[in-house]
Amino acid sequence: MKDLLKSVVVMMMVCLLTAPAWGESDRALMMATTTSTDNTGLLEYLVPEFTRDTGIEMKWVATGTGNALKLGENCDVDVLMVHAPAAEKQFVENGFGLDRKEIMFNDFVIIGPASDPAQIKGRSVSDALNKILETQAVFVSRGDNSGTHKKELFLWKSAELPVPEAESWYVQAGQGMLATINMAGEKNGYTMTDRGTYIKYEHTAQGNPQLKILVEGDDFLKNQYSVMAVNPNRCENVNYEAAVQFSDWITGEKAQNMIGAFKLLDKILFIPNAR
Repeated sequence: MKDLLKSVVVMMMVCLLTAPAWGESDRALMMATTTSTDNTGLLEYLVPEFTRDTGIEMKWVATGTGNALKLGENCDVDVLMVHAPAAEKQFVENGFGLDRKEIMFNDFVIIGPASDPAQIKGRSVSDALNKILETQAVFVSRGDNSGTHKKELFLWKSAELPVPEAESWYVQAGQGMLATINMAGEKNGYTMTDRGTYIKYEHTAQGNPQLKILVEGDDFLKNQYSVMAVNPNRCENVNYEAAVQFSDWITGEKAQNMIGAFKLLDKILFIPNAR
């Protein structure tokens, strides 16, 4: 029921954003993207420059990657910018997307209270999850089929641990990343986030966040972002030419340099890596 309600809300957002121009040849390019690209302010920084360079207006809806891919399948958007590589590749293999390109990456981190009740600081991801499980410390999961949630489930599996969905200490927020971080803070618990959103959270807290980075740098924690157009053979009304222009633009030299220069608290949020 929670997933159904979330999908309905996202669809209502899409309808509100696209209704004025839908069906017009010069309508705005519509993108489904992750909450991290929106929460960090990256899109507000990039999109006006894209519009200046191309004359194409862009609108977007920020949601979990699972919902973003579903919007692509349902022909509700033209282009996707998401961060769940396995799901993206399956989306392309199923014929819904075209020309997936890597754009940038950052990494995931596990954060928690400075008191660190499960004693996970400096451990590997596998050891940290084992300690959280053993101590039954509060862990707040996105629980929303987002790219971050998919990665978290993968990490439990990689550590050869069951996902503790039925445990009272394992809380499924069903919300975006910043809301999930704030919930973890309220519960004095742990969560996993992309580094870009954590820096935004740190910035909001004026450099003194309640939750600290405790686990980082593990090879399992890379967080790759990609762009791909919705297949016009599946969706006849898709604004494919504009989607390709955006894909070419964001993987081009100018946008890649802009991504590399984007900072909060003098920290880089995303590392460009378009090929």
